[in-house]
Amino acid sequence: MNVLILGSGGREHAFAWKIAQSPLCDSLFVAPGNAGTANVATNIPISYNDFDSVAKAVLDNNIELVIVGPEEPLVNGIVDYFENRADLAKIKIIGPNAAGAQLEGSKDFSKLFMQKYNIPTASSRTFTAETLESGLEYIENHALPIVLKADGLAAGKGVIIAEKHKDAQIAFTEMLVDGKFGSAGNKVVIEQFLKGIELSVFVLCDGDHYKILPEAKDYKRIGENDTGLNTGGMGAVSPVAFADANFLRKVEEKVVKPTLQGLKSEGIKYVGFIFIGLMNIKGEPYVIEYNVRMGDPETEVVLPRIQSDFLILLAATAKGTLQDIEMTISPQVAVTTVLVSGGYPGDYEKGKVISGNDKLEDVFLFHAGTTFNANTEVVTNGGRVMVLTGVANSLENAVRKSQRAAQAIQFEGKYFRHDIGMDLIRYNS
Repeated sequence: MNVLILGSGGREHAFAWKIAQSPLCDSLFVAPGNAGTANVATNIPISYNDFDSVAKAVLDNNIELVIVGPEEPLVNGIVDYFENRADLAKIKIIGPNAAGAQLEGSKDFSKLFMQKYNIPTASSRTFTAETLESGLEYIENHALPIVLKADGLAAGKGVIIAEKHKDAQIAFTEMLVDGKFGSAGNKVVIEQFLKGIELSVFVLCDGDHYKILPEAKDYKRIGENDTGLNTGGMGAVSPVAFADANFLRKVEEKVVKPTLQGLKSEGIKYVGFIFIGLMNIKGEPYVIEYNVRMGDPETEVVLPRIQSDFLILLAATAKGTLQDIEMTISPQVAVTTVLVSGGYPGDYEKGKVISGNDKLEDVFLFHAGTTFNANTEVVTNGGRVMVLTGVANSLENAVRKSQRAAQAIQFEGKYFRHDIGMDLIRYNS
């Protein structure tokens, strides 16, 4: 089977690394890829949002299966594009169509969906510029803290948690009137703040059947002890100590099953991943958000724990035969630490030469924002640069492996969090 992965981050390198291990994989391509995917696949230097170029790459390379990594092309309708072209209609693609991608593409849609199908979530209301005054009044009478979410895709920056009514009203006005998040903020969802422990559950579905993948906890804030600005993710851990079998059963019965049944009821054939962001509140699951793809850096701790042939799982998903495949999960613990460029998540420089990555032992290295310079040296090319996953029989040892590798790699301005997984070690004790 010839396979194409769309994307350029750590998630896509992890996909490529896992798929390349399969005897089912003949040729593997990544578009546009990074310096890491170049080691296990052929990079194609095109944008994943340029559907015509993606189509040409698929036809030129006799691609049989396409895996869409990021959310943007899914929300933009790449699956519909394939289905509507006669020369592409038979190509299998992992990812939902535009209707299914609304689960992530529109916070308003996902909240209404959850309410309609009795999926536990925070109470909320949606406002537009036309209902600005009603929104300001609603905020004035709302319990603190208040959560404001831009309706559309905002590159992970569209969520604001305000501790004061005035701050919430200012942010609300900036979003709707000043266009702080562009068209993504044309609608704003005002939501109840949920206090609990956060985690993510990942579901792979073929339209009728599903497999629940290993759960994970990620670390979003730039600073130690979850302080500072939000990022795309500074690390992750799997499994999650506070998500026991009883809690995960509740997730399946109260969230996963009604979500998939709801999609069917809406006439949406959903093929691909559903990332369910959850809050564990006194042992009960509440949905914070849906994503329509795998998370990053969660993928980098989930895939190393899947012992089954991942490409066989994906091929069965595309064919609608997922129920026929057994999936085996390792009991080991995976911990990943993300190395970022100095200044991230604000302004940062690119092109810094990376060293030490060829001397790592007993750790999985996934490239995120990397490329090659004119001297074919690996250099930084993004805010999140490299992702280092340690796998061990204990959380402590997995943390140690990941952190040791993070210290070994060098580039100018390197920063990483030293406390990834430490809260779960404390929880276990």
